Amino acid sequence: MIYLILSILCSVSVGVLLKISKNKGTNIFQMVSVNYLVALILCYNLFPIDLSNIPTDLPWHILIPLSLLLPTIFVILFHSVNQVGIIKTDIAQRLSLVIPILAAILIFQEQITLLKYLGLAFGLTAIYFTLNKKDLSAKADKNSALFPLFVFIGFGVIDVFFKQIALYTTLPYTTSLFYVFAFSLLVSLLINVYKIFVKGAVLSLKNLYFGLPLGILNFLNIYFYLKAHTLFSDNPTTVFAMMNFGVILLGTLIGVVVFKESLSKKNMFGLLLAIIAISLIASAQYLT
Repeated sequence: MIYLILSILCSVSVGVLLKISKNKGTNIFQMVSVNYLVALILCYNLFPIDLSNIPTDLPWHILIPLSLLLPTIFVILFHSVNQVGIIKTDIAQRLSLVIPILAAILIFQEQITLLKYLGLAFGLTAIYFTLNKKDLSAKADKNSALFPLFVFIGFGVIDVFFKQIALYTTLPYTTSLFYVFAFSLLVSLLINVYKIFVKGAVLSLKNLYFGLPLGILNFLNIYFYLKAHTLFSDNPTTVFAMMNFGVILLGTLIGVVVFKESLSKKNMFGLLLAIIAISLIASAQYLT
C-alpha cells in the first residue's frame, strides 16, 4: 500500500507544480521535454539498464503507443484547460478510471466483489460532488468538447498500457520504462522543433527550472504506480480506483490549505464520499 500512497503524493505534487508554473509564463511543451530527459536519466542511473544489448523481445505493441500517448496527453490537457476550463478537464481525467476498470473485468478477468462495486459507486459520485465548482475559465469553441473527451480516453488507455507493462514478466518493467521515456522524449522533442521553427516559440531557462522537478516527480509517480500494480497484480481495480480517488481527496485538500480555494457543501460531501470509497476498496483488497 505504501507504493500507492507515494504515487498519489507524487501525482498531486505534479499538479501543484504545473499550477504554480502556469503563472510564471512557462512553456508546457519545453517543460515536457525536460521532464522526460530527467526521467530518462534517472531511470538509466537507478536501474540496471544495458544499452549494449538491446532486447529483441521488447513489447513494441505496448511501448510505441504508450510513448506517443504520454507526451501527447500533456498537449491535450493544455488545450482542454484553455478551451473548456480546469474543472471539466479534471473531471474527464478522473472519470477515465472507467476504462481501465472495464479492462480489468473484460480483459484481465478480475473478479469484482460487492465491496468494490460499492466503492466504485461511492467514488464516481464523489468525483461529481468534489469537483462541483463553478468553472469561469472556459472560452470554448464549437469543437471544445473533443478535448475533455480525448483526456478521458487518453488517460484511460494509458492506465491499461501501464498495467500490461507491469504484467510483462519476460522483461523487467524498469527496462520497459526506460524505452517508454526514451521514445516519449523523442516525441516531445519533435513537437518542440515544430513549435520553435514553425510557430516561433522561444527557448527559456524558466522551462528548465520547472521541468527538472517535474521530471523527478513524474518519474517517481510512474515508478511507484507500476510497483503498486506489480504487488496488486490480481486486483488491478484496487490500484486504478484508489489512485484516482486518493488524488482527488489530497488534491482538494491542498487546494483549500495551500491555494486558499473555497469548498461548498457539495464539495465537502464529495470529500466524505471519497473517504468512504477508499475505505470500501481497501477493505475489499484485504478481505480477498
